[in-house]
Amino acid sequence: MTTTIADAQRTANQHWPVPEERRTVTVLFADIVGSTALVDRLDPEDVRELQQAYFDTVAAVLHRWHGVVEKYVGDAVMALFGARHSDGFDAYRAVRAGLEIQAALDRRPMVGDSRLRVRVGVATGEVVVDLGGAVSGGHGVASGAVITTAARLQEYAPPGAVALCATTARATAGLIAQRPLAPVPVAGRVPPMPVWHAVGPVRAGADRHDGPLIGRRRELAAITDQLSWAIREHRPRWMSLVGPTGSGRSRLLHELTRALHTVDGLAVRWCVVSCPPYPDQVLAPVAELLRGLAGIRHGDGPALVRDRLVTALTPLLSPTGVAEAVPALQRLLATPDGSIEALAGAAICRDALLRLAAVRPLIVAVDDVDRAAPEVSRFLHALFTAATTRGLPLAVLTVHQPQWADTRPGPAWLVPIRPLATVQSGRLLRHLLARAGQPVALVDRLLPLVGGRPGHAAAYVASVAAGADPVALPEAVRRAVSAEVDHLDGERRAVLMAAATLGGGFCAATLDRALGWTPGRSAS
Repeated sequence: MTTTIADAQRTANQHWPVPEERRTVTVLFADIVGSTALVDRLDPEDVRELQQAYFDTVAAVLHRWHGVVEKYVGDAVMALFGARHSDGFDAYRAVRAGLEIQAALDRRPMVGDSRLRVRVGVATGEVVVDLGGAVSGGHGVASGAVITTAARLQEYAPPGAVALCATTARATAGLIAQRPLAPVPVAGRVPPMPVWHAVGPVRAGADRHDGPLIGRRRELAAITDQLSWAIREHRPRWMSLVGPTGSGRSRLLHELTRALHTVDGLAVRWCVVSCPPYPDQVLAPVAELLRGLAGIRHGDGPALVRDRLVTALTPLLSPTGVAEAVPALQRLLATPDGSIEALAGAAICRDALLRLAAVRPLIVAVDDVDRAAPEVSRFLHALFTAATTRGLPLAVLTVHQPQWADTRPGPAWLVPIRPLATVQSGRLLRHLLARAGQPVALVDRLLPLVGGRPGHAAAYVASVAAGADPVALPEAVRRAVSAEVDHLDGERRAVLMAAATLGGGFCAATLDRALGWTPGRSAS
């Protein structure tokens, strides 16, 4: 959560009425190993060329991962993630940036035979941020102990490694492979600070949905009816499940795949893919659709991949068509970027899906589509348009957050995933607490906190099971709420943060005075 520091002189700025904000950010600190010895043996011109190559490389990576360079200190670079806007993945982006900095410097040729080795520390915590100065080169943008923590962490990273604090490690668990180290002593801190080393990104597995489905039976029945109608009438339907983080969108999709097996005796084929945050390649979700279609697993060798593609395509294409399609699809699987070759493979994948739909009913579902690149939306639009023109028994199902603004086809049907009713939230909490071995009596304390979101309920129960105070805000919920607050425009965000600072009961006039606004502005 965030609080605000109001300044009556500066809040008059209509674009950003709150000049400073206390918020959680992730700090990346990178420094060259052995820079003094390296500089001593090089000519000044070579030193300058080396430094320029280093800073250019680091700045380019930070920009790609939406980091803000706060300052350069000698050979060190300090960057902020989530300083002005948060997407809930600030820590993840910072760690990915740290790993990519190491890889980019290893690839880049330097002066003579010089080879740069860098240590990177990544820490997450609260700071006070100058919102107006939160741009690259804005010195003094943030103030807080987490900045020192990031600098200290990099000292404990071996050359070429990325060290993480405990908060960063928790925020990236399941997304970044990590290796815990022995706690390290830090001056002025007791006990020693735990440290993790980031190993690399991991491929997200399927979410587990082993609890009861509570409060979604009506939506489940309505969506199933719509999908069945589209398949039965050969009139493709585009449906979107829309809800905020923790609302249970993915769980509802999972239940749909279990509920709709056949329509009028015909078996329904589901092709389901989930989009990870910031995929490495823009067409990666399309490649995952292809893997699901052909039964290809990550790690399968080239020969097995080819055999599975041939097996999947043989009922759909002529022998000549199969021979021409397989090499293009192999390239898509190997490098699902935005190149001409990858786009050609995506077109073949789309044609295969259409041909499959002509044989049996098909539902293509994409979870977290708001994380995907525009190329994925264009792929889905082309698939849906072609299916509509041909009158195929096909449906497209997308799952995303409310703020995602994609242009859907005309007949799209939006299904809002609303909060659970109080009684339903209570039932879910009782089940989760009992399963976690926690007192069911905690329901009364947790019920007002979860906001009717099943994901938040699970996060609070997991936090309690880990020994946290029941009313302490879990890290996952904090990230989700911070990202939602940051989607508000400047004035609404200012009012919300001022209200959080004031606490208790207050009126609009009090808000106007706190923000230095003219009377009545906060109420409009």
